[in-house]
Amino acid sequence: MRRRLLLAAAAATLLLAGCGSTGVPEAGDAGVGEEVFKQKCGSCHTLADAGTKGAVGPDLDAAFTRARNKDGFDESTIRGVVRNMIEYPIPPMPDRGQLDITDEQADAVATYVASVAAVKQADAVAGGATTGGGADTTSKGTQDVDGESVFATAGCGSCHTFAAAGSSGTIGPNLDDSSIALPQAQEQIANGGGGMPPFKGQLSDAEIQAVAEYVVGARGG
Repeated sequence: MRRRLLLAAAAATLLLAGCGSTGVPEAGDAGVGEEVFKQKCGSCHTLADAGTKGAVGPDLDAAFTRARNKDGFDESTIRGVVRNMIEYPIPPMPDRGQLDITDEQADAVATYVASVAAVKQADAVAGGATTGGGADTTSKGTQDVDGESVFATAGCGSCHTFAAAGSSGTIGPNLDDSSIALPQAQEQIANGGGGMPPFKGQLSDAEIQAVAEYVVGARGG
């Protein structure tokens, strides 16, 4: 993880210096950006405001903590860094074609991330509060967990086509064509494999079960 953060910081420095840069983009719709981020990016990136806990790519709160709180980067500068990373990704980050997002959606994601990344951490330090404040879901039964919401928040749609969720990702298998049984679906989500990252530790057991039940129950719709 430390290596990923260093790579992200190095890339940000190059982009700010103008290497392959598209410049500071126009501000997009942060509300749209939040939804697109959850659908397309959350499976790989942690971002506290979005409630995502992906660990494949950099933790965006950690990546921008110093830039925002110590180095004095303003929001437009962070927006430019994020937008350039979307446009000129460093492998294994998928390119914009694989993510299937438009220029306007990319601008919206950059605007959203720039408006929230590391902000909760800064507020917590300033107010002596702890971040995350959400209820612990580890002991919840599946009746309290909405598998469709977990699918969206975890960013599953960025990798998978699934008609019920309105997603069209092409990085992983088309879930509408899958015949995997529920126990195997839970195992795959928890432990990953075949290029899929593990979600155990990122999602609670109840969330893993709920999203597995959602995928198996709603596929082919």
